[in-house]
Amino acid sequence: MRKLSGALVVVCFAVVFPNSAAAQDKAVSNMAPPKVLTISREFVKPGKTGSIHDKSESAFVRAMTNAKWPTHYLGLDSLSGKARSVFLTGYDSFDAWEKDQKATQKNAILLGALERAFEADGALLDGYDQSVWIYREDQSQHPTGDISQERYLEFEVFHVKPGHEADWATAVKLVQDAYSKGIPEARWDMYELAYGGGPSYVVITPLKSASEIDKNFASGKQFMEAMGSEGMKKLSELSAAAIESLETNLFIINPRMSYVSDEVANAAPDFWRPKAAAGAASKPKSEKAEAKPATP
Repeated sequence: MRKLSGALVVVCFAVVFPNSAAAQDKAVSNMAPPKVLTISREFVKPGKTGSIHDKSESAFVRAMTNAKWPTHYLGLDSLSGKARSVFLTGYDSFDAWEKDQKATQKNAILLGALERAFEADGALLDGYDQSVWIYREDQSQHPTGDISQERYLEFEVFHVKPGHEADWATAVKLVQDAYSKGIPEARWDMYELAYGGGPSYVVITPLKSASEIDKNFASGKQFMEAMGSEGMKKLSELSAAAIESLETNLFIINPRMSYVSDEVANAAPDFWRPKAAAGAASKPKSEKAEAKPATP
């Protein structure tokens, strides 16, 4: 994300998390941004990252897979800031979230497996927190829901001064108009904090490769030209009035810590399920020929 002399710059991004419940039966390309998003952060102790934490987190994935649980989640590892892993779960509503929690509590086998996984994973952590966000369709543009080809996510968290939400909304509208004019292919989803802190908004940029970071920075000139000098001045004033602080961090998607739908995994099996893909490729031709056809 580009920084333009203290101005608020909301660049192209799309929150691309797997939805739960009935939405998970849709094709990848038809997934919409979840209306409710829970974000869990695990702060990992020094020396306990990498394969050690991957192994611990795989217990959660196995538990969900064995239960054929309908609610999926995305796991990420930090590439900046304090060492941490972030887990994103989307729901169609708060009611859907509650139903998922109640169903988990009633499933003794799944609950037991998750409790054992939490106990083992806790030994690797320095801290843990959660927050809940709601989708702001009015502050989003050309949203996308396909995560299958994404490999990185950039998070920008804007903490807004209490009572200045209107200034924030005006600033976002300026940005939307500028991108529609100068970079029409830009897309983004906006989420507002519902629980876990004061007035805050998160911008999440999906990236297929690190080269897209270079492209995003390079498009800053187009954005400024679309805004014009007066527009940039107004945007800077609104940003100064509305924004209390801003933090930007980069994360890499970790397929070993992610529990994604078959639609997502099948779109890029080498990435999402590398062991399964490698095993299938190594089978003798005779074995493949004798395999039974998949059930429709």
